[in-house]
Amino acid sequence: MTTQIYDAEVQGLAGISETLSLNYLEDNAAWVGSPFAWIKNQPSRRVGAIFELLVSEWCTSRGLQVARSPDSDADRIIAGVRTEIKGSTLWKGGTYTFQQIRDQNYSILLCLGISPFNAHCWAIPKATVMQWWQDGKIRSQHGGASGSDTAWLSVSPSATPAWLQPYGGTLGAGLAQLRALTRPRRTLSND
Repeated sequence: MTTQIYDAEVQGLAGISETLSLNYLEDNAAWVGSPFAWIKNQPSRRVGAIFELLVSEWCTSRGLQVARSPDSDADRIIAGVRTEIKGSTLWKGGTYTFQQIRDQNYSILLCLGISPFNAHCWAIPKATVMQWWQDGKIRSQHGGASGSDTAWLSVSPSATPAWLQPYGGTLGAGLAQLRALTRPRRTLSND
């Protein structure tokens, strides 16, 4: 059963709405048939939790132990290391933007980027992220130049800056970097 609009003003507004919707349908056209398209349809407040679950399940499937963090300073404990997870779907301009990066109690920042038919990953030591922030390679998110509470990292997967390349890129490279960062360190003994 189709509902009819009888009010002329509502009909006018509906016509405008239909015209505008074409712009938004075009934005999501690249995601048609993507196994990740459902993520684009979720409320933004839920997307972060989805990325945390994706990373948890992916790491577990690759043999890494994953546990929830006991506090909100990190999202997961991956192979015994406190890890903050940031996710982004591909933005209209062809970039990922990992937002709300904070100086909290974690050792690794794991950035997972999802494109319609590809995924990218970077596993970065927190100390490196904080240095990049201080050096201006990543920008403060709020408060202009003087903002210091959160930062964001924008990355074009087709043109990853040289300073980011050692930390991943492809999903496989990101996993290799994550494994390297979580590998137990051997200590020399005098035995």
